[in-house]
Amino acid sequence: MVSKGQAVVEERPIDAKRPLRVICVGAGISGIITAIRFPQRIPNLDLQIYEKNTDITGTWFENKYPGCACDIPAHTYQLTFEPNLEWPQFYAKGEDIYKYWKKVADKYNCNKYIKLQHQVVEARWLSEVSKWQVMVKNIASGTVFEDYCDVFLSASGVLNDWKWPSIPGLQKFKGKLLHSASWDQSYDYSGKRVAVVGSGSSAIQIVPSMQPIVEHMDHYVRGKAWISTTFAAEKVNERGAGLDNFSFTEEDIESFTQSPSTYQKFRKDIELELQSGHAVTLRDSSAQVQALADFTEKMRARLSKKPTVIDQIMPNFPPVCRRLTPGPGYLEALVQPNVDVISAPIQEVTETGIVTSDGSVREVDSIVCATGFDTSFSPRYPIYGVNGVKLSDKWSVVPETYLSVAAAGFPNYFMYLGPNSALGTGNLLVLIERMADYFTDVVAKMQRDDISAITVKEESVRNFVQHCDKYFERTVFTMNCRSWYKGGTEDGRVSALWPGSSLHAMETLAHPRWEDYEYIHRNGNPFGWFGNGWTENEINQNINVDYLNEENIDYPLVRKAIINGDQNVNGHALESDALWLNGKL
Repeated sequence: MVSKGQAVVEERPIDAKRPLRVICVGAGISGIITAIRFPQRIPNLDLQIYEKNTDITGTWFENKYPGCACDIPAHTYQLTFEPNLEWPQFYAKGEDIYKYWKKVADKYNCNKYIKLQHQVVEARWLSEVSKWQVMVKNIASGTVFEDYCDVFLSASGVLNDWKWPSIPGLQKFKGKLLHSASWDQSYDYSGKRVAVVGSGSSAIQIVPSMQPIVEHMDHYVRGKAWISTTFAAEKVNERGAGLDNFSFTEEDIESFTQSPSTYQKFRKDIELELQSGHAVTLRDSSAQVQALADFTEKMRARLSKKPTVIDQIMPNFPPVCRRLTPGPGYLEALVQPNVDVISAPIQEVTETGIVTSDGSVREVDSIVCATGFDTSFSPRYPIYGVNGVKLSDKWSVVPETYLSVAAAGFPNYFMYLGPNSALGTGNLLVLIERMADYFTDVVAKMQRDDISAITVKEESVRNFVQHCDKYFERTVFTMNCRSWYKGGTEDGRVSALWPGSSLHAMETLAHPRWEDYEYIHRNGNPFGWFGNGWTENEINQNINVDYLNEENIDYPLVRKAIINGDQNVNGHALESDALWLNGKL
């Protein structure tokens, strides 16, 4: 340990990249991106990804309910560097999204870093050695073992810890009980009387998928929801009849594969529309006023066959206060003769059906609980930081982070999609990519600056939280609607959403503010990064002057103009440059 004021020369080249072990929890989309970007950018990396399931892709492996699909255009739900020209549908089905991410993982050899059926059950920061002790359960054998790492990443997501709703008598039901997040694919619901409980995004997909083949459906709606128009509707219409049912024809796909530039334009146009809607989140903005008028008009028109449903599901709060979904076919299903929309609260479940607060009893063969997940952001396993502080205790009132990615008192711990990371509008997939960029920036800094522990300052967390609260006052998210954005409450703190647009989040994460962190350097030497006066190439007798290679020279604008053939720049004939380019000097 270096004493205060003592000068020590560390025996390391200034550009040495020390070995670092990184453990990542979860092999969903964030974990797959980690398996691509970390090995690409971090030398001397030892990466281990633990996944509790028997396969990768996270939510797209777990969710198999009827109608499971992406509720934004598939062409925006893919990696920027790995476009899929063969999406069969505009809103891709779950199995097609699963196949895409499996293909990506195979292409980039991600599986070599992933251990399936391995569940992290505890993580503890060891201050004396600046490492994380991670307890891992081998689900197949039941054994628990220790692992250690320098950097601990959470990529387990938010909407993956499902739970049964708190309805009296639910477990006494003797028919078929189903949950959207744990679907029994062997169950044949055709010709059955079913009840669908919930009105969130899963229910909005389940209802139109089950409605045509069940005998009767009772749809229990507690919270109301705005059903938006189709994203990029003009681009859909341009593709012609093939997209009547949001499916691409073989001709559509062939046009994309034969002309990648055609596809790129189609993709960018959709992305542009997706990224252009942030104004709708602001109170009393013209975009918000227009959205309210448009959604009201179109929902009323689509529900005109059964006007009684309008009052049952039409919200009295502004659009995007709750999560917005286009829900293809949902409103059309609600007006069918075999569907009853029920807004009376559920009082209890009996052995054969459901009793509502008005005394009505409706018997059914099966109950589908599309009631969502634990959205508290509380870790699924205990995580202990400095001085043994438990993260779930620290977040018992409100989950507080810095930029959604780091928590004070938890060194070398970073989160994908932590509190205040979700988006009211925009592209979440691109944001996950930017988070991976941010985390590789952090780990590269640890290697470069010989840092053993990096921790966000309490003050930085406090500033971010205060800013969030102030920002959301001007948005519709703090208005009176029950939403998982506010922990399932009507008037709680907005703890799920990013305080700004998707593009704002991307710009924020592109430029880490290192001054918002505290550091512990290896050997207690803050100047240890400076090394022993050598570079690695010099020590290895591999000296080069690659900085003179053409591709490594950052030419000023005047020089670039000369190279491009303009020999008269700013009124000056640069003769020597012209001669040099012609090989005469």
